[in-house]
Amino acid sequence: MSDHADLEFSRRSILVGGAATVALPAIAHAEGAPVRAASEPPTLPVSLEVNGQRHNLQLDTRTTLLDALREHLHLTGTKKGCDHGQCGACTVIVDGRRINSCLTLAVMHDGDKVTTIEGLGTPDRLHPMQAAFIKHDGYQCGYCTPGQICSAVAVLGEIEAGIPSHVTDDITATIRPTNMEMRERMSGNICRCGAYSNIAEAMAEVAGEQA
Repeated sequence: MSDHADLEFSRRSILVGGAATVALPAIAHAEGAPVRAASEPPTLPVSLEVNGQRHNLQLDTRTTLLDALREHLHLTGTKKGCDHGQCGACTVIVDGRRINSCLTLAVMHDGDKVTTIEGLGTPDRLHPMQAAFIKHDGYQCGYCTPGQICSAVAVLGEIEAGIPSHVTDDITATIRPTNMEMRERMSGNICRCGAYSNIAEAMAEVAGEQA
């Protein structure tokens, strides 16, 4: 009998003690005791040249290039789609290369030149690729279009520079902007509206004008 009483007492003591421990911070806060502030996230200065204009930012080191463009520079043309680098909606051009801006940190591009859809053309003076997308109805709903256009511009630059792709037959010969070449290179940009053939036609027109 005494063993059972001791067990009950011990259990009750533990419960009471635990409750008191949990309540102490609330009591201390209610009595005006100082509350320890959460530590500030680490930041670094980042200098980006975006669409020809230099921007000096102080960013949380975890900030992606996509969020730096959208949330800090308010360039919302670049879209956040999957946020996992699988859809291509966030594609921008960095030092001539197209990248998924959701997968790279802004601090990794200190000093780099970034081109977004806003830097390619304006409503009054469209980039040839933008004009071709309109002509061939490559926009559809428009959400993926900024990434599609940035990628398309970079793809034609890659072909002109002689950079081969997985489907290039002869890497020693001049690479042509064939339908197969352009489709292979654009495969990372997803269009849920299914405007792929229209986009390919727009790219072919621009490629023909550049040839």
